[in-house]
Amino acid sequence: MTRRAAAVSPDDYRALAAFRYEIRRFVAWSERTARAAAIEPQQHQLLLAVRGLPDGAEPTIGAVAERLCVEHHTAVALVDKLEARSLLRRERSRKDRRKVLLSLTPAGARLLAALSTVHRRHLNEEGQPMLKALRAILGDLSKPSG
Repeated sequence: MTRRAAAVSPDDYRALAAFRYEIRRFVAWSERTARAAAIEPQQHQLLLAVRGLPDGAEPTIGAVAERLCVEHHTAVALVDKLEARSLLRRERSRKDRRKVLLSLTPAGARLLAALSTVHRRHLNEEGQPMLKALRAILGDLSKPSG
């Protein structure tokens, strides 16, 4: 027997809309904050992707392109700009010379640390509406359907 998806209630729509709104508010704030620190938002996101990859993941252009949900050539352009600003560097892998690995320069690490500190503080102070909206969605999704 095939289980039918439960109907979407008005509360479900409100919860989804509230969560989407909170995500957009955070992203807009984050973009303004990056620009105020004299870096483009996607460049900030790339630095964070390189530094915040899961354990065992190699910081390649392909890996950060996936994390940013961008095409490979877009990630290359971002890396070029960050490298030109001495915030990021490329190095050949010692294990596999075909691979190019990305790493933050000391200046890139300082900039990312400063931005990350501000972002953590902002989420600690302003993140409750986002959590409330997410809990409303997860609460509805965790109920057995049918």
